[in-house]
Amino acid sequence: MSAKIGPSHLDRRACVYLRQSTVTQVENNRESTARQYKLVDRAVELGWPRDRVEVLDKDLGRSGSGAENRRGFDELVADVALGRVGLVLATEMSRVARNNAEWYRLLDFCAITDTLIADEEGLYHPGAYNDRLLLGLKGTLSEAELHQIRARLMGGIRNKAQRGALRLRLPIGFVWGTEEGEILLDPNEAVTGAVRTVFDKFAELGSIRQVWIWFRREQLELPSRRDLRAEIRWGPPTYPALQGILTNPVYAGAYRYGRTRQERYIDAQGRVRRRSRNLPPSEWKVFIRNHHPGFIDWETYELNKARIEKNARPRPDQHRPGGAVREGGALLQGLATCGRCGRNLRVYYHSRHSTPVYYCPGNAMQNSGSQYCMRIGGTRIDRAVADTFLETIEPAGMEAVIEAEETLEADRDAAMAQWRLQVERAQYEARKAERRYRSVEPENRLVARQLELEWEQRLAELARAKRELEERDRRVPRKLTSRQREQLRALGRDLRRVWHAETTTDRDRKELLQTLIEEVGIAVDREADQAHLLLRWRGGTITEMDVTTRTAKAPSLQTDEDTIALLRRLAPHYADAVIAGILNKQGRRTLRGERFTVMKVGKLRRGLKLGPWERPTASEGEVATVAEAAKILGVAKSTLHRCLNDGIVIGEQMTPGAPWRIRITEELRARFREEAPTGYVPIQDVMRILGVSRQTVLQRVKRGRLEAVHVRRGRRKGLRIKLLEDQMPLFEGSSGTGV
Repeated sequence: MSAKIGPSHLDRRACVYLRQSTVTQVENNRESTARQYKLVDRAVELGWPRDRVEVLDKDLGRSGSGAENRRGFDELVADVALGRVGLVLATEMSRVARNNAEWYRLLDFCAITDTLIADEEGLYHPGAYNDRLLLGLKGTLSEAELHQIRARLMGGIRNKAQRGALRLRLPIGFVWGTEEGEILLDPNEAVTGAVRTVFDKFAELGSIRQVWIWFRREQLELPSRRDLRAEIRWGPPTYPALQGILTNPVYAGAYRYGRTRQERYIDAQGRVRRRSRNLPPSEWKVFIRNHHPGFIDWETYELNKARIEKNARPRPDQHRPGGAVREGGALLQGLATCGRCGRNLRVYYHSRHSTPVYYCPGNAMQNSGSQYCMRIGGTRIDRAVADTFLETIEPAGMEAVIEAEETLEADRDAAMAQWRLQVERAQYEARKAERRYRSVEPENRLVARQLELEWEQRLAELARAKRELEERDRRVPRKLTSRQREQLRALGRDLRRVWHAETTTDRDRKELLQTLIEEVGIAVDREADQAHLLLRWRGGTITEMDVTTRTAKAPSLQTDEDTIALLRRLAPHYADAVIAGILNKQGRRTLRGERFTVMKVGKLRRGLKLGPWERPTASEGEVATVAEAAKILGVAKSTLHRCLNDGIVIGEQMTPGAPWRIRITEELRARFREEAPTGYVPIQDVMRILGVSRQTVLQRVKRGRLEAVHVRRGRRKGLRIKLLEDQMPLFEGSSGTGV
């Protein structure tokens, strides 16, 4: 036994601390784990009974760098600090911690509580200078070792990634080849067909949401895979999945590495945490174009990305015409810009006729919403732009018909191709299930029954896919009939008829318009009652025109004078919500016969330039609301309301239905006591002595013939009445009469 071990150490238990950095090491490096468990025998050799040796193995699969919470290490430090541990054992110091902050914390506690530390090489006392120096050196080497290991690993990874040979997780539709850095298209035709359909439909529809709607309408599925070794799963497409395919540069043949950065931070509990932050493409560590064959080229990828960004709703200060087509009758939604400041015009619809109104919020942002840069009705402007558009494209009507024929047939062929691939996939799954069932031994019924059930499910899915394919093939003809082609050509000769047809939706008109027009600038001349339009066509051609129109003006104040006068009286004292309630209680209505709301009262307040309402502070001699007065007097609001009704408290209302206003004075404060003064009796006793009703007593209090106070505490809290001296004979049995 070592001379460093004393009776005080043996009286406490010995702790064997185990740790391995990753779960893979725990699973594969079994010898290292067994080696650490053998430290129990070393503790026994040093003199500790086997039942006094505790193994802490809760941190297996945890990093010792300090980036993770280690429950076992925290328990070890706590027990050492409480003086419960006499010896700490580990195979080497790097197993305990790989950062000096945690290592020196353990050393400090061990030195204070006289706890020994042992490894396979020796026994150390952290309180001794030489031992602490050696332990500190070992901790520093462990931290430096971690840095070197990490530097070597990351250096090799970066070097391999710079050649495009590092095998990262690939998106669906790609697989790794046999050569170094070789990325190939997935040989599964169903997978690549689904991915190609996503890019083709986006090129046609121009919106991720429209692609998602098309997939859902056609009941097509999209493949997904958790990792390279997992099986491909098929399911209904989601918007994030489609967005990930369209915005991933790997589909354009690019190789990327270092898209995220690991950061350390301290959380609210003071623990060190790690988080991952996405980096912009300019900060990616490795980016290689034309690294492998893709589904689209790089130019198409950049156009798709720009189109997606343009589809997002722009901020008020952004100038970005175009964007995704949305619902609503405003034809120039996304195209109209302000001819004065260049911002995108916003749209709102008149509540009565749903007519569009374009407005620019430029001045509203600068002047706290007081006025707009411009506002103009959109009916005549939309009609003028539509007429110009139809006149321009009328010569190309027949070409549009031919393209429409091809689009209809291509759209139908794309959906049918995906359904045929789904049938082929279902056939493969059914045959695979059949092979698995037939390969099992007939005597093994436990497995055979499950495989038979799986085979039946695959056959049912195959039958369902075939029925759906036959139904779609029967419902939609392979080619357009001669009659349908003639109808399309007739429409091509009369595009105005197509434009104004009931079957043509607002979305269809907007999509047609945005195919040729890139921007429409609107400048309003209020004096001439005209709007000057500047149409910028795709390709750079400019068309200018003037449209006679009425500018949308705010409605003038025409509310009745009585309501306006009442509003002027109430505005300095009450908020808009309270004023709206008062006006509605009195049965008053707006100019259009509607009930008053907070917004309507606020609009009238601003129109009358009454200024915003400010909450007054209740002080001595000033008026207060019922809630404020109840808080000052120390009673409930319901109690104060009863006192108002009983006449104990005098309040005032500016108008019927308005809140009560109470003036806070010393006299009013004196009427509310903690205890009843001498000579004051409950109101029930006064009713019995005077021989009158409760209402009569309250009437005498209101007229000042009786004094009353309100007691806030006690078993019989409430009103207390003081009888006058000339009423004292009433105590002897005489009755009072009248009021």
